[in-house]
Amino acid sequence: MVTMHSLMTKTFIPMLALALLLPLGNVATAGEITQRELMQQLDRNDPPMIVDVRRPDEFAAGHVPGARNIPHNEIAARLHELGGKQHEEVVVYCESGRRAAIAQGILEQAGFTQVRHLEGDMQSWRKRNLPQEE
Repeated sequence: MVTMHSLMTKTFIPMLALALLLPLGNVATAGEITQRELMQQLDRNDPPMIVDVRRPDEFAAGHVPGARNIPHNEIAARLHELGGKQHEEVVVYCESGRRAAIAQGILEQAGFTQVRHLEGDMQSWRKRNLPQEE
């Protein structure tokens, strides 16, 4: 006998889980970048665009060299500042990861195809005594 519960368990729930795992549209995510990888890229002539999505006071206290500050709650309104970079690597980070994940999603929905989240964010960067600008 087929019950509503068995139908949902065998059909609907697995389909829902699959749908949640699939990316939306043709959005390609580049995932994460390690601190070591970013340090190597900073030494290149053409490093990626780095966006610190923390508050301006946090940014002023110290940030990854070459980063620009666009707070996560302003990123949608300030996409024009990232113009022409939709198909180039863009690295985002915050203090611990939550705000960077939000910003990454906004950028990907706006058509940015190579957005990478800095693994460990600023907390880890600071703990490893990596170079900072103020």
